[in-house]
Amino acid sequence: MENTKGIIFDFNGTLFWDSKLHEKAWREFALTYANRHLSDNDFKDWVHGRINRDIIHFIFDRKFTNEEIQNYSDRKENIYRTFLLRDKSLLKLAPGAEELLNYLQTIEIPFTIATSAEFSNVDFYFKNLNLEKWFDFTKIVYDNGKIIPKPAPDIFLKAAANIGLPPADCLVVEDSLTGIISARNAGIGKVIYIVNDEPIEFAKVANKIDGKISNLLEVKNFLNNTN
Repeated sequence: MENTKGIIFDFNGTLFWDSKLHEKAWREFALTYANRHLSDNDFKDWVHGRINRDIIHFIFDRKFTNEEIQNYSDRKENIYRTFLLRDKSLLKLAPGAEELLNYLQTIEIPFTIATSAEFSNVDFYFKNLNLEKWFDFTKIVYDNGKIIPKPAPDIFLKAAANIGLPPADCLVVEDSLTGIISARNAGIGKVIYIVNDEPIEFAKVANKIDGKISNLLEVKNFLNNTN
């Protein structure tokens, strides 16, 4: 295999460990607007790694117009962002993230983000996590209401194109089964699973990944020029 020439990061649960906070926000949203309690299995099967539209359809068990979806999505994300702003100590990147991103800049390897988050959250992250220090917003791929979501390959295909590389030359770092399948569907060269503070069952991804890490700085070990 050729050297990895670029890296694509998932964001939520990868660069930013906020899965538990999203769960808390979805639980409050579902109870408030649908009088529904979400189970742990609901999160594993229908929430993690998926875009808001699909989650909202699942919660209400019906289809909505695009306008209705946006309205409900805005309500959920407002709940989520309010949690973060109440405790700004939560606004920090995952272990090893800053060190890794600084290192990638020094070796001049291109990298970007491919996330299921929508624009309002990506904008929030840039403003509150100083992401502009490392990332070009115009190269970020997010849920714009048009791109086919994970596990379809589209989000990673677009991200690879945004950094000017074929998917086979890229390494993806993901925390969800849906995202890992998406990366494989896109023909990504290497897929690394990060074990975060809300890990999935490893057996589900063991045969779909090239390695696992618990600190983002460990990504350096999977760059061929550092092995």
